[in-house]
Amino acid sequence: MAKEKKHNLDVTIAIGVHPAVMLAAASSVPFGTSEFNMANTLLNNKLTLIKCEHVDAFAPAEAEIVLEGKILFDKEVAEGPLVDITGTYDVQRKQPVIELTSMMHRRDFIYEALLPSGNEHKLLMGLPRETMIWEAVSQTVPKVKAVNLSIGGCGWLHAIISIDKLVDGDAKNALAAAFSAHSSLKHAVVVDPDIDGYDPKMVEWAIATRFQANEDMVILANARGSTLDPSADQETGLTTKVGIDATRPLTKPREKFELAKIPASKKTTEIIDKLKKTLERK
Repeated sequence: MAKEKKHNLDVTIAIGVHPAVMLAAASSVPFGTSEFNMANTLLNNKLTLIKCEHVDAFAPAEAEIVLEGKILFDKEVAEGPLVDITGTYDVQRKQPVIELTSMMHRRDFIYEALLPSGNEHKLLMGLPRETMIWEAVSQTVPKVKAVNLSIGGCGWLHAIISIDKLVDGDAKNALAAAFSAHSSLKHAVVVDPDIDGYDPKMVEWAIATRFQANEDMVILANARGSTLDPSADQETGLTTKVGIDATRPLTKPREKFELAKIPASKKTTEIIDKLKKTLERK
């Protein structure tokens, strides 16, 4: 909007803010929605904004450091290459220049920074997308148990979705909804509730025992993905997406796909029952 009006945009850069502010800032909210109000809702309106001295902008009063400046509407330079969430160097892009005019800070301030591709980076970027996937899949299938943007998938490109399906088509509907909700998603696996979606070994076991590629795999070629993925087209983000239905088929006996359990003796069962009753009384 500033570019259209051909004037520089007054801005502030807040460093060292409450985690709720960071989480809200990393969320993709509809245009016109205040991320700061979102953070304040999480904290029961405990945050405040202050008017800056040298620019026409506000900043969180609780910040450790506030930089004041202007985004130039008519100047861009190459940024990077910088390490991104995948742990690889992202391509260089033209970005606007910010000219700083002043700085405010607390006494004995703390400069807070995130390690690129570290767990905080993945958590902040991925957690809001997990909720988006959850909401989209919940509108498609009856019960969603969990959504995990896995660490191995950079907290961004891979999702494991646990659902309680009623018909065999539910898993494929869940995959379609997940890819629609998070456009950067590259690979997704749907599992049953008995599979821990946060345990890579269990997810792999489900794929090994409940998945047939000719029936349970969905391939989306030339779909819009993420330019953060170095294997995708770096100009358009085009990629091939794969969805895996690793849920057990409802048309076959349930016990055929369950992990075997060592049966307990009658004596052991009696002891366990007594312990449970004792704990309940306590």
